[in-house]
Amino acid sequence: MKSELLYKNPKTLLNKGTGFLADYSHSLNPYTGCAFGCSYCYVRQMPVAAFRKQEWGTWVDIKQGAADLLRKELRRAKDKGKVTIFMSSSTDPYQPVELKEKVTRSLLEVMVEDPPDFLFVQTRSPLVRRDIGLFLLLKDRVRVSMTVETDQDDIRKHFTPDAPPIKARLKTLQLLADAGVPTQATIAPILPSSEAFPELLLPLVNRVCVDDYYMGDGSGGKRTSRLGMRSLYEQQGLTEWYDPSAYLVVYDRFNRVFPKGQVLLSQKGFAP
Repeated sequence: MKSELLYKNPKTLLNKGTGFLADYSHSLNPYTGCAFGCSYCYVRQMPVAAFRKQEWGTWVDIKQGAADLLRKELRRAKDKGKVTIFMSSSTDPYQPVELKEKVTRSLLEVMVEDPPDFLFVQTRSPLVRRDIGLFLLLKDRVRVSMTVETDQDDIRKHFTPDAPPIKARLKTLQLLADAGVPTQATIAPILPSSEAFPELLLPLVNRVCVDDYYMGDGSGGKRTSRLGMRSLYEQQGLTEWYDPSAYLVVYDRFNRVFPKGQVLLSQKGFAP
């Protein structure tokens, strides 16, 4: 899906961490909108998308001058205390436009110069491998979290046809791990997967976050329900995977394979 690109000049970049992100002092979004346009994305129900006349996934706002703005805001924030940043809460920092615009990379370069206490990078894009060198400069102040909702690409195509293939994400996790970048795999939201899923991730990460619509969409699953997600499960005959208890299947599978303490649930898995 091709997205309309608009250039904007934001007045602020760092937002106070609240609600699900209360463990962080700030959230940071290099873009507004997301070309991946995932069917289940809770941002579809937020004002940033609801008041836009275009369909979610068809537009992206590029934040001009982001690096200079972050440099100023980061300095002020650090004067007030500890700074922990979640990037990103309502967009993917490595969606396709980043390859050309490099807004995310410019923000990372600022944070390498003046590091926050901790930076959490959430993405589903293999493009994140481009910035391995910058992550290594941040050492243990960074964690890269790769979304891998399922191990089955046919399932991925049904729910998120414009998102990167699962195989490419797994390869990226391998490259990050081999380079020594702190990483985790995030199974969020849980999509139907096989019993072999844990074994697939075991050689790649030592930290896994499991989350679903009911714990993670900020409304107990109501936002997701309004998106009509049940029908997508019904089309595949997989309605049992939409049940609030479905996460236990995946959580138990991973706990049987991963060492104790390496499989975390919902908000704890995203915490610094």
